[in-house]
Amino acid sequence: MGDVAKDLISGTIGGAAQLIVGHPFDTIKVKLQSQPVPLPGQTPKFSGALDAVRQTIASEGPRGLYKGMGAPLATVAAFNAVLFTVRGQMETLLRSEPGAPLTVNQQIICGAGAGVAVSILACPTELIKCRLQAQSAVAESGSAAVAVKYGGPMDVGRQVLRSEGGVRGLFKGLVPTMAREIPGNAVMFGVYETLKKFLAEGEDTSNLGRGSLTVAGGVAGASFWLFVYPTDVVKSVIQVDDYKNPKFSGSIDAFRKIVAAEGVKGLYKGFGPAMARSVPANAACFLAYEITRSSLG
Repeated sequence: MGDVAKDLISGTIGGAAQLIVGHPFDTIKVKLQSQPVPLPGQTPKFSGALDAVRQTIASEGPRGLYKGMGAPLATVAAFNAVLFTVRGQMETLLRSEPGAPLTVNQQIICGAGAGVAVSILACPTELIKCRLQAQSAVAESGSAAVAVKYGGPMDVGRQVLRSEGGVRGLFKGLVPTMAREIPGNAVMFGVYETLKKFLAEGEDTSNLGRGSLTVAGGVAGASFWLFVYPTDVVKSVIQVDDYKNPKFSGSIDAFRKIVAAEGVKGLYKGFGPAMARSVPANAACFLAYEITRSSLG
């Protein structure tokens, strides 16, 4: 079996593990990011992450924490397969000779290249996911007669294609998606490989145990969000923004309006659940990838 096929299979399994572990955290993150700014004298819909969890379970049951998982579940194979495969191919291109270790700077370049590729897949997938996760909060902030606008992932896709400019509508938020994925993956893979070498006390990381791989993957995932979180907030508000009556004209406008209305802390709404998700979800992803890749030879 070739390296491309091994990366495809391993990336798919790693992505599935990441999604199962991390989606409930992601749901709460998006709900906090997209809730409307309260009027003077009013309290916000959610007072924090735990309150968002309580309200979600009370109104939708535990299944509400997995709302919107259909879209990423349908594409998680392609997303993570592309991420790890592009990264693997870039590693091959940058090696001075087969099997030669890469420097940290080269790993960062590989991560950035993988980020470019996955942005194309991530943008429409996350638009669908964010619409489903945030629709109840968005509906309650306006004059909508009903709280449920979309019946599911396919319904979101159909409505966007029909009434928001066709295929172009599915790529709303592509610029902030790329601004998140390219530097985020550069940092994540750079940190991951650096930690592996540190824990192995040398260049050879092939004998690292599962505990060490779990630690390296978890810290690497946390570094992703520490580096690009405000960009993710901008992406989320743009993707759930009303097409006919938009609040934001673009990424810069969204950034300025968030800071003007809520201060810098507005760029970190949902940061707690994002970080709580990133460590276990990415630990599961990298561990599943490494175990599968190793088993394939």
